Amino acid sequence: MPTWMIQKPNKVATFCGCIGTDHFGEILKQKAEEAHVDAHYCQQTQEPTGTCAACMTGDRSLVYGLSVHDNWELAENAKVYYIASFFLTVSSESNLKLVKHTSENNKIFGLNLLAAFISQFFKEAMMKVMLYVDIYNHILSPQMDDIAEISWRAQSLPKVNKKRQRVLVFTQGKDDIVATIGEKVTVFPILDIDQSNIVDTNGEGDAFAFCLELVLQERPMEECVRGGHYAANDIVRRAGFTFPETSIDASDHYPPSTVL
Repeated sequence: MPTWMIQKPNKVATFCGCIGTDHFGEILKQKAEEAHVDAHYCQQTQEPTGTCAACMTGDRSLVYGLSVHDNWELAENAKVYYIASFFLTVSSESNLKLVKHTSENNKIFGLNLLAAFISQFFKEAMMKVMLYVDIYNHILSPQMDDIAEISWRAQSLPKVNKKRQRVLVFTQGKDDIVATIGEKVTVFPILDIDQSNIVDTNGEGDAFAFCLELVLQERPMEECVRGGHYAANDIVRRAGFTFPETSIDASDHYPPSTVL
């Protein structure tokens, strides 16, 4: 995602993980190379490569096949970190080591809560990490009321590194995005898209994490949220988590935001 949006230089994003010596591992290596990702793997023979099957319907369904290498030097060299919430379910010790490093060195840590069951069944692990979260993205149900109040309450949670304000971004599918920066709550209307242009919604939440790339460029947070918004809007128009050849400047297409 960062490589696609900024185009050059290549390999601005680092990815590391464990794969098997199998067909799916080779696919991952090939696609990462095509996307110019700086990928580092621990390739082993004991377990197969983890996979995920997606049912592409109006209401998507995902089935995971969860089947690390010592890359701490890569972590130390990074400035911005992003973890999808599913990682909280398998390695809480790794999470805590990483978030403590980011806090102690005043780096930026982002967490994307991709599924509600994480906070329901892995609340303890999640709350330990939340102490260190600088940017938090949560996909909310459109039926939830008073999201501004939810934002303020979440903003009041304790935070270890007080040098950075916590940023909360709540996405609601086809409804407005609500972002809280300090005590300021801003509503961002979504970019209009015709239903006929929606091909595949898998990955739209991860696409929104592009806002972290703009954070790395020290852009204003409102611009970062809009950047994530644009990336997600583009991803749903394509099959799979794929990108067009180049990114575009969509700043002229955004409707005005509202401060609550």
